[in-house]
Amino acid sequence: MERSDGSLSRRGLRGRETELEQLRAVLASVVGTGSGALVLLRGEPGIGKTALLGEVVTTAGAAGFAVGLGKADELHHIVPLSSLAACLLYGDRPLLSSDAFADLTRHHDQRIWLVERVAEAIEARAAEMPVLIALDDVQWADPLSRFALKQLPARLRTSPVLWVLTGRQDPAGPAQEIVEAAESGLLSVTVPLGPLSGTAIGQLADDTLGAAVDERVRQLLDGAGGNPFLAVEMLTGLRTTGPSGEPVPEGLVVGVRGRLRSLDPSTLRFLQMGAVLGRRFGLLEAAALYGRPSAGLLAELEEAVRAGLLDDDGDQLVFRHDLLRQAVYVDIPPSARKALHREAAGHLVAGGHRPIDAVSHILRGARPGDDEAVNLLRQAADDVLSVTPGLAADLMTRALELVPPGRPLWYDVGVQAIVCLTRAGRNREALETGDRLLAARPPLEAFGRIQAALGGTLWNLDVAEELRRRAETALALGGAAPEVEARLTALRALALSRGEDLGAAREAGENALRAAIATGDREAHVLALFGLGESALNAGANAVALERFTALSAVEPAFLPEEIVAHQHMDDFEAGRLLLRTADDGGSVPQTMLLWAQASQHLGLGDLDDAEADLVTMERLENDVHICVQQVNARVIRSWIALLRGDREAARHQLTAARERRATKPNPGNTAAVRFLEALIADDEGNTALALDRIRRVQQEGPFMRWRLLRTWVDSAIRMALSGADRALAEDLAAQAEAHGARNPAVPTATGIAAQAAGLVRNDLTLLERAVALLEESPRPLVRAGAQADLGRALLTAGRGTEAKAALTRAHGLFAESGAHAAAARVQRDLDRAGAGSRGATTPRPVQGWEALTASEKKIARLVAAGHTNRSAADLLVVSPHTVNTHLTSAFRKLSVNSRVQLAHVVMALPED
Repeated sequence: MERSDGSLSRRGLRGRETELEQLRAVLASVVGTGSGALVLLRGEPGIGKTALLGEVVTTAGAAGFAVGLGKADELHHIVPLSSLAACLLYGDRPLLSSDAFADLTRHHDQRIWLVERVAEAIEARAAEMPVLIALDDVQWADPLSRFALKQLPARLRTSPVLWVLTGRQDPAGPAQEIVEAAESGLLSVTVPLGPLSGTAIGQLADDTLGAAVDERVRQLLDGAGGNPFLAVEMLTGLRTTGPSGEPVPEGLVVGVRGRLRSLDPSTLRFLQMGAVLGRRFGLLEAAALYGRPSAGLLAELEEAVRAGLLDDDGDQLVFRHDLLRQAVYVDIPPSARKALHREAAGHLVAGGHRPIDAVSHILRGARPGDDEAVNLLRQAADDVLSVTPGLAADLMTRALELVPPGRPLWYDVGVQAIVCLTRAGRNREALETGDRLLAARPPLEAFGRIQAALGGTLWNLDVAEELRRRAETALALGGAAPEVEARLTALRALALSRGEDLGAAREAGENALRAAIATGDREAHVLALFGLGESALNAGANAVALERFTALSAVEPAFLPEEIVAHQHMDDFEAGRLLLRTADDGGSVPQTMLLWAQASQHLGLGDLDDAEADLVTMERLENDVHICVQQVNARVIRSWIALLRGDREAARHQLTAARERRATKPNPGNTAAVRFLEALIADDEGNTALALDRIRRVQQEGPFMRWRLLRTWVDSAIRMALSGADRALAEDLAAQAEAHGARNPAVPTATGIAAQAAGLVRNDLTLLERAVALLEESPRPLVRAGAQADLGRALLTAGRGTEAKAALTRAHGLFAESGAHAAAARVQRDLDRAGAGSRGATTPRPVQGWEALTASEKKIARLVAAGHTNRSAADLLVVSPHTVNTHLTSAFRKLSVNSRVQLAHVVMALPED
């Protein structure tokens, strides 16, 4: 609001003209470019952040923005998504309806899935009009809202969405984390708010007191230190005590406390009850905590509102500023605060609130031995485990502290704490917790439950032998409940799937499955099927693995990615495609593992660009949730893709990254994968001795591990062995391939590679021709290309030039179509040797411009330019919306555009196809 002379009249905005101009410029940029931006207003309490945020909201609303405004609360900072929900549900036309939001939170089971659905809702509104999402006091945002705010600005950077956050001066706090997460590719502006100038403070005094301002008042205002809130509080006190010639009320220089002393004691006590409940609180809850009926507090409420301490928004009472609440709160003796928080928790739950709504009070007020508090923490942890496992782990850690060691409840709580810590990826803490419980010599029944709970922990830590030992010990001791015994039996079978005797593992798995079915325990059922699937996969029995993983995903949909990959091992990529199409509907499948399955699908079908985009997306999402499972394998594959393209520098970079990730997860599988990658790069660089050494090391990792790795890469390993004159190694590898083909006679890739491997080792044209014939039924073009190239070279050596040219030409075409430019170039050299001439240049794509885009990037760019959202584009292309975002980010970078509007202009300017 401005006066006719252009000066700002709104209190709290005096002296903020420069900051307002910055904010108006960002608003104009969002409207003008159609791209997103993030603004952080940072400063001490009372410095004017909220007032400035309000001005931005008003200006944006007048400019046609859809506005979502919310405020985080210190005592409600645990309830998942509560902070962001206030923004999404704000106003007459909220970004999400209350029903849609309730449905979203009721049916989600993952943070990543939930954030993507929120992004889609905001993206849809941004297609109609620019959007402003404003959150005050972000330092109090709940963990899930903070997680979402670290993802959403970057995810929506191509849409006209402006995020404005306010936060206190904490260089390592949530606000800074959000800004750092969004800085890449997004306009990010931090606006620090310092103390107001003396001139601005003087203007505030003029606004409040008019002609009554004298030198004494101005000297008094120096005590505000340039803080507009404190200055206004002082001035309000002066205005209510009369002209400046009268004595200054005692305590006015400390602002708020001076005003509180003038209140009736019962009003002050009412305010203290409200301050315990939080900045926003209900009259009924405050009355219950006070111990009086709400009707009996009307006089106190009216005085608090009249004094400017509380506002009444019709639903709740709100302290007019955090500093007001804090001033009331800190004057409550610490012991009384603790007791009041504990009482508040009881009243909230008794009044129908969820346990999670009372947790903040429990954490402040519970004492050791408070079983009711422990029970509330357990319920709250169970409620939030699926989306904020870290919070659930923290709650259970605190619950365990409240139970005296050795009590039966201590073991119950400890088991739940282990589960939550494991789900949060805090496996070392989970193991330490379990071992602390076991050190107390629990009863046999509790001993079994603790060891069963530690099963997932030990599996995640890649200590299968320790898992087997513990499971067998618990089973031998006995005393466990039937369902716990079934879980322990299944865990033992799962551990054996990593051993040398896979026959014993299979037998143990069958026994475990029977026990699980007999007890009806779902967890035991899942573990038994998982163990059987792993055993079959490690044995190379693809059909059996598919049967097990199909049964497993029917019981637990989270294992659908394993079923998809099992179909791929059977060469049934069509089934994989259909499962991928429907996989994302319910949000119950881990998005990162789904991306791994999608990458495997694209890689198998020779879509190198799309496979790499999937792997990049998967790693980003794994980093977001701090649970890294497939990153070593992803980097190995990306390095191999770079070698196929001829980009040695990129291949080396990915090798370095794979080694770094292996260092944090040095299991046999990761070690074998890195060793094989080192062999590939050494071979590409002509270092035959090093390549041979690394292949030998892969062989030392165990028969099942090396076979899982070399399933479709064994031909490369054999060529390296032959090149290094290690015929025994080549024959061993070929024997593995032959055995795998015999186990999978209905899988063309397996039988074809077996024939190819034998043909390479024996230099047998007939076997190589048979390999090519068998692989004609394989859906894997790169495997077919490798076999055609081997056959072509063998024919060329045998002097059968015409046939050689035909085979090499087919190999060249398959490699080139997949973008494997270096592989195609090697085949071209063989064609030149055969006198076939050039097959046409297979030059890499340019770095910038439309032709720099991959085929998928072009498809997505055209769809988005035509008005599609990430979700609708993903549905059309049968990929993850997260992968669409990765493709879109790459396309924007290559085209040097920042918004969907700019992208549409680029696409419209393209010549007709």
